[in-house]
Amino acid sequence: MGGFGMLMLGKLSVLLSVLSSSEPKIYPPTCNRIECPSFNLIHSGNGYEIRIYNSTVWMSTSPIEDISLVEATRTGFLQLFDYIQGKNENGEIIEMTGPVITEVSPSDGPFCKSTFTVSFYVPKENQANPPEAKGLHVQRWKPTYVAIRQFSGFVSDSNVGEEAAALQASLAGTVWATAIQKSHRNATSAYTVAQYNSPFEFDDRVNEIWMLFDMDDDELTTSHG
Repeated sequence: MGGFGMLMLGKLSVLLSVLSSSEPKIYPPTCNRIECPSFNLIHSGNGYEIRIYNSTVWMSTSPIEDISLVEATRTGFLQLFDYIQGKNENGEIIEMTGPVITEVSPSDGPFCKSTFTVSFYVPKENQANPPEAKGLHVQRWKPTYVAIRQFSGFVSDSNVGEEAAALQASLAGTVWATAIQKSHRNATSAYTVAQYNSPFEFDDRVNEIWMLFDMDDDELTTSHG
């Protein structure tokens, strides 16, 4: 077998191992302690879930350019942590929530910088009028469909790519994959990484890969037909 064939076989074996190690979906234990956005589970597939998140409000960083998702997330999280600790126009302390999400817009090459936007879920009591802060902006989501894959442990620059590929593979051939492709046609963000735990928590860690998409009533009816 040639070098290219061996490379493709190696990639396939990694992907299959990720798919086979898919864990049962759990409600992140962190969300029993802190506020998390509400959602409706509308479909559970092999290696993925489809959820509808209700109207949610996020405080987001400006785009961060970096070659590392881990480093970009750390940079963004520090800005958002300062924000909830009172570094905002009202000097207001805001409750910590989960998850912290990082939108990923990959670069064109392996050694080029990607673009990341890190966001903090705004608690319900602050959503009507979240205080502003320099370098941050508010994102208000309409009800949004999200394809989800959970994985445990610590997020690394290598495993997020594998998990995103595994989510995409598990969705292949479904109506959800068609809707995602259609929604992302003019979008720059490829996927989002959701992290529910503090870096200092070592047990019961839950992370998720999210792929956001739109779906109309006809497509939804077909998916359940």
